[in-house]
Amino acid sequence: MLEAYNFLASWQLFPERGSYELGQRPKSGIYKIELGGTGKQLNISMNWVSLEDEAFTSQYTVVPDGELRTFDNAELGDSIRSEFLDPQSFETNFFRNELVSLKVRHEITPKGYLKIIQTHHNNRGEKFDNEEIYHKQLSVLPYSASVSGAVIKPTELGVIRHQALSAMEEQTNMQLTQIRQQIELLAIQAKEIQKRKELSMSIYDSKISFAPVIGQSYYLYEKEDGTHLVSMISPKEWGKKAPYKFLAAVKLLADHTWKEI
Repeated sequence: MLEAYNFLASWQLFPERGSYELGQRPKSGIYKIELGGTGKQLNISMNWVSLEDEAFTSQYTVVPDGELRTFDNAELGDSIRSEFLDPQSFETNFFRNELVSLKVRHEITPKGYLKIIQTHHNNRGEKFDNEEIYHKQLSVLPYSASVSGAVIKPTELGVIRHQALSAMEEQTNMQLTQIRQQIELLAIQAKEIQKRKELSMSIYDSKISFAPVIGQSYYLYEKEDGTHLVSMISPKEWGKKAPYKFLAAVKLLADHTWKEI
């Protein structure tokens, strides 16, 4: 089960990055995925702490081979089916009376995070999605990861290093998000300027029989020969039959570009 090795770890919750349609956002959480005794099972355990500092825990075992099996946790369902969709994701469906009561999708994101989407179904057929994002914890296991490996003991230095790395990751991700938002805003502004430029070129090529005033609104028309005309007369003021085709209401800005209003 080579696909499983992408998921085998202890994962720490990013509470602020999740979205919860059912229940409340937890304060913290640890999600563990480990191989079972036969090597074909995945043992999954979860520990959460609520905003009121109440602790909750849950655990179950899956065999991700796509086979439907009976399940002994009545709170989740009476049968279960789990399978790998690709090396980066696997999905588990819990059934109650042959209907899906809960679907849990595990996915490794391109940044190496674990994304878990829980889709809950109630008796009325309503669906609720909870999405959680986890990052992999540094190894502080009190035992060796292999037979020949050295014993690893958690130390104060290791905990400090883990906390520093977590803080660094959170801060740099926040800065990258801010930069990305700034780039998106600049792109929107550039698009708006280009739009004003194209409109302004069209207006300055048209017939204007007066000196336009900055900040005032005017009306752009198209004549029968395809040329444009800027007028102070609105379409309503022409009456029922305007002599030209109305295109847009426009305003002259301080930088002498025109904006459609």
